[in-house]
Amino acid sequence: MQSRPVLHIQKGHDLAKMVTRTVDLRSDTVTKPTEAMRAAMATAEVDDDVLGADPTAFQLESEVAKIMGKEAGLFVPSGTMGNLISVLVHCDTRGSEVILGDNSHIHVYENGGISTIGGVHPRPVKNNEDGTIDINLIEAAIRDPRGELVYPTTRLICLENSHANTGGRCLSVEYTDRVGELAKKHGLKLHIDGARIFNAAMALEVPVHRLVQAADSVSVCLSKGLGAPVGSVIVGSKSFITKARRLRKTLGGGMRQVGFICAAAFVALQENLCKLEGDHKKAKMLAEGLNQIKGLRVNVAAVETNIIYFDVVEGSKITAEKLCKNLEEHGVLVMPEGPSRMRIVLHHQISSSDVQYTLSCFQQAFSGVQEENGI
Repeated sequence: MQSRPVLHIQKGHDLAKMVTRTVDLRSDTVTKPTEAMRAAMATAEVDDDVLGADPTAFQLESEVAKIMGKEAGLFVPSGTMGNLISVLVHCDTRGSEVILGDNSHIHVYENGGISTIGGVHPRPVKNNEDGTIDINLIEAAIRDPRGELVYPTTRLICLENSHANTGGRCLSVEYTDRVGELAKKHGLKLHIDGARIFNAAMALEVPVHRLVQAADSVSVCLSKGLGAPVGSVIVGSKSFITKARRLRKTLGGGMRQVGFICAAAFVALQENLCKLEGDHKKAKMLAEGLNQIKGLRVNVAAVETNIIYFDVVEGSKITAEKLCKNLEEHGVLVMPEGPSRMRIVLHHQISSSDVQYTLSCFQQAFSGVQEENGI
């Protein structure tokens, strides 16, 4: 991916180092709108969406709902708002409880919104390395209604597919169906955080509507793997979306002439779905290459979609932070996740050439460390 030169000033030096190539692997949220998206935005037919009159927003919402096999959809500014609205619709009584993964995005990265705004109590249950939660642990976490005098009331189960914090691992149809059956057995609802649900469907080679068939609601992010500049669509029944629309207004998510944003998202939906498979292949290629570099450790088998987690091996004489700075000097941007852990996310604006360039920068960084230490 080419971009305008980025100027980096090295500490202790007056010399400015000019980087002429940027490969941004921090996230799949960093993509720039394509020319087709910009053209669609410029010519989009718009109206007041808060009044329910924006035709382009309605077109996008209807299309996503159809693809997901649900009755209706609602465009929201972000996945965080989409998840928050969904949880609040299902848990419409303060003091309700939601069962979710302890390593899930909703629990870790969404500012505790379900509690601070919605008065919903999280009941975190251990996520496995593949992103699943053991079915027996989910059932054990469901509160006994006979204890309602002292316990919160369980009303919802949340899953995440693909599961970001475990490296984009995919939850199967069979597993999701079993969780859905458990929810129905206990009179609960099932919400899926589908920020990268299309990545999961592509990797599993399953139609996306089948993958979420058991869910009562799904939050579908369009600005991650699909590369739209802004937004998510939540889908569910017509009655669910009616309640969701009111909550969107409450949270400040009604955006008037929003059709010009939805137009770009619609282009992303049409043009970039087919590119996800290529993103996954490049991620696997990059993971395999990184794993061959002495000083790095990658679980290549765990790379199922477009996310790679990897570790700097202890004793490598370099930290993740120092490695990130070294790579940045060569225009390669990655995400540090701790003293020795790092994350890379592929997207449609990363080419095979970018992958090879990235590998060469990693190799150069570790070669430099070896030279510094006389190895």
